[in-house]
Amino acid sequence: MQRIRLRYTKRGRLRFTSHRDFQRAFERALRRAEVPMAYSAGFTPHPKVSYANAAPTGTGSEAEYLEIQLTEERDPERLRELLDESLPDGLDVIDAVEARTPNLAERLQASVWEIRLDGVAPDEAERAVAAFLAAGTVEVERRTKNGLRSFDARGAVARLEALTAPVDRPGDPACAILRLVVRHLTPAVRPDDVLSGLRATADLAPPVPAAVTRLAQGLLDEESGTVTDPLAPDREAVLAAPPTAAGLTAAMAPEGSA
Repeated sequence: MQRIRLRYTKRGRLRFTSHRDFQRAFERALRRAEVPMAYSAGFTPHPKVSYANAAPTGTGSEAEYLEIQLTEERDPERLRELLDESLPDGLDVIDAVEARTPNLAERLQASVWEIRLDGVAPDEAERAVAAFLAAGTVEVERRTKNGLRSFDARGAVARLEALTAPVDRPGDPACAILRLVVRHLTPAVRPDDVLSGLRATADLAPPVPAAVTRLAQGLLDEESGTVTDPLAPDREAVLAAPPTAAGLTAAMAPEGSA
């Protein structure tokens, strides 16, 4: 058995796909690409795919992760190309590595988010960020399937800053960008919870819905507030290990062959 870890994106209109929609699209891509998937046992076998910490519906992402289990070895990069060709534009498989270390999900400790606030002046966003960071706790409410839930949004935020969005054309309205690093805690704190906290602490209310994109997720360096690549340990392990049969086959294939 071989395990492959993939990084994929949700861009453009595809950010509105739900996690279940993506699962269906990905399983179709596996069939189109003729990937030799391992299947679960039982009356309704399903391909062995593990999804990790999917972004909420409506948010874009440059850093979604999953793991698949194969019955035959394949070159990760060639597999990535085949799956990327089999998915619609916007759902793009941009990285692949053979799994050589355990617990990918445990390495997804935090996410880097970017929130575009059209119609909000950068100085107004900076004032709101300062008020949020100065607060010891910021209680927000979110409606869940079990009713209204209250929790602290401040404790999950490891880093938050306001930036000025570049102006594409003269006369464009003001636009601020928030860049934030959010720890993956329980209950999960989402970007819209942070926006609720900014509204509560500084009365920041964007005139139009915010555009939210996850830029990265992985291990959190608490001292610097940076998030590192969760696939790096697998790459290092692959480089340190002897080549697999799939790797030898790929290396020996004639240049330009499929």
